[in-house]
Amino acid sequence: MTMRFKWNSWSLSKDHHLLVKLAVAVLLLGFAFRLLLFRSGGFASDLQSPFFENEHVQEPDLKPPVPQGMPENEDQLPLDIILEKCDLFTGDWISNPSGPTYTNESCPLIEGHQNCMRNGRPDSGYLHWKWKPRDCQLPRFDAKRFLELMRNKAWALIGDSISRNHVQSLLCMLSTVEQPVEVYHDEEYKSKRWHFKSYNFTVSNIWSPFLVKAAIFEDNNGVSTAEVQLHLDKLDKTWTDLYPSLDYMIISTGKWFLKAAIYHENDTKVGCHICPGKNLTELGFVYAYNKTLHYVMDFIAKSKHKGLIFFRTSTPDHFENGEWHNGGTCPKTTPAKEGEIEIKDLNRILRNVELEEFEKAEAKAAKNEVNLKLLDFTNLLLMRPDGHPGPYRQFQPFAENKTAAVQNDCLHWCLPGPIDFWNDVIMEMVVRG
Repeated sequence: MTMRFKWNSWSLSKDHHLLVKLAVAVLLLGFAFRLLLFRSGGFASDLQSPFFENEHVQEPDLKPPVPQGMPENEDQLPLDIILEKCDLFTGDWISNPSGPTYTNESCPLIEGHQNCMRNGRPDSGYLHWKWKPRDCQLPRFDAKRFLELMRNKAWALIGDSISRNHVQSLLCMLSTVEQPVEVYHDEEYKSKRWHFKSYNFTVSNIWSPFLVKAAIFEDNNGVSTAEVQLHLDKLDKTWTDLYPSLDYMIISTGKWFLKAAIYHENDTKVGCHICPGKNLTELGFVYAYNKTLHYVMDFIAKSKHKGLIFFRTSTPDHFENGEWHNGGTCPKTTPAKEGEIEIKDLNRILRNVELEEFEKAEAKAAKNEVNLKLLDFTNLLLMRPDGHPGPYRQFQPFAENKTAAVQNDCLHWCLPGPIDFWNDVIMEMVVRG
């Protein structure tokens, strides 16, 4: 039974007046009792109390409890942040006591050469850092939300072994929600595709290290038997044939252009890079890289593609006292601070070409309503000399001889490791559109 009061006539009777006073007093007493319980029990215990189980009242909008040891709202985006001014690529690596969201045991998709934990890397400090932009907050990668956003969509990561390194990172993070099923691979297992059945979402890794047509004569350890035959005016159909069917893609290249190569244009040899005795003009890798990226960017900018296309800059290596095949190592076990490590000349040259060609294509892409964005992770990873496999690219390299001379990998990245935070940045850019 519901009591209603007509406030302009209730004073006509003293009895009525007393009755109403009594009713109001009872109501106030009940409210005070309820408030006392609310304050003494706390938010979480109050909401779980049987006292309120059947109450049809609107619950307060409560944030989930903050994990112990984590500053409140650390990964929440403040309301006063202007998104357009947020630079996700300028920041610092800060302590992350909670560590990675997956391990080599929880994710079976990590390639052997990047599985540093399984291969016996003795230190684990490199796992406890996270990327923090300076002028805005970066929410952590939310695998569940990402999969929901990607329902019925197709992603592809197109490029070289760094793209393969990255796709494993992405899959491992997504596998905390659902394990993907491999549904395709090429003959050499260089290009693969995975499917998340519950979301009808596919992720592809497309092997195209030059992005243009190339004949490569090299084994899995990077040992070449002949120069690459590179056609600078023919895009690689491995990725262009799939391009129209993709909703999202990350395209990248870089280090492969430093290899010895013979350049072709119009089906004619026009020059080379490192080809003594071939009677060809030494054009250098910058010539080939400029030509290739200009052609790739022009293709994208004119494509009328309606998806989201990322172009990623090449990543720096951290070889010290040598390179890949002549004893180079990367012994660091902690991140560097900005300015402590200078980018190597070759890496700087590659990045400058990339930024120049991207800038040329950006305006043309916008005019054609092509959504082309830049992922400039160069400086982000420059500060992580500790994140490479080093000698732990192979299983237990010092098991038999603690002073064995083994090949180091200071180019690719341990998984889990620093490139996991690429996914934080990428998701934030996807959400913003």
